[in-house]
Amino acid sequence: MDAVHVRMAAVWFVLGALALAATVSTEVRAQAPAVDSAAIQILQRMTDYLGSLQQFSLDTQNTFEEVLESGQKIQFDLAASVVVQRPNKLRAERKGDLISQFVVYDGKTLTIYNSADKYYAVAAAPDTIEDALHFARDSLDIVPPSGDLVYKNAFDLLTANITSGMVVGKSIIGGVKCDHLAFSGPVVDWQIWIADGDQPLPSKYVIVTKDDPAQPEYIVLMSNWNVAPDLNDALFTFTPPQGAKKTDFIRMDTGRTSAR
Repeated sequence: MDAVHVRMAAVWFVLGALALAATVSTEVRAQAPAVDSAAIQILQRMTDYLGSLQQFSLDTQNTFEEVLESGQKIQFDLAASVVVQRPNKLRAERKGDLISQFVVYDGKTLTIYNSADKYYAVAAAPDTIEDALHFARDSLDIVPPSGDLVYKNAFDLLTANITSGMVVGKSIIGGVKCDHLAFSGPVVDWQIWIADGDQPLPSKYVIVTKDDPAQPEYIVLMSNWNVAPDLNDALFTFTPPQGAKKTDFIRMDTGRTSAR
């Protein structure tokens, strides 16, 4: 019997390119500069703060849209819990309509376990979170959980292709007063809501894909931030459950399945 190879890729929430889905009046649009410096300052304050955190955890509720051939949009939901410890540890668990999955990176290896079919795959990974994220994306075609949150150059990544940006105003997300920002780029429009206070943490993201005629949306609500969680190495260790079967990632950079 041939070995079973499962592509352990998933659509993880990406805290990077996000979307302008809110309706803003024509007058506001006309008055706003192409890229409002106030919006940039608020965004940079958030990325600087996140970049300064040596560890954090949070929960997310994610909604993404699939577009049928008829053009009808169908929404799917998933919940995720993410733990990050810099410079080289990440853990995430998510449960949703389409997949239940566990991801762990321990500074040496990246492991993904799909609990529904009890398959897991392990790959040697670079020794920093940033390099591991690049490796996962470029070699394994995986966008890992937490994405742009943990990049040290998150601000540069977020603003690289923007063509406009504005402060929409104040908003309340999950009981938290936030600054509501909106940005636009060639491929995506995005919005972000950032807590107004000493801890400028993101509370909500929305992304719309402009190069798809149906313009599907992806929405992330973020809650239960902990910027000083009590962590230990066991959190970033994967022990295969009884009956779990090991398989291989499909390597995108070689065009063949990676050997084990």
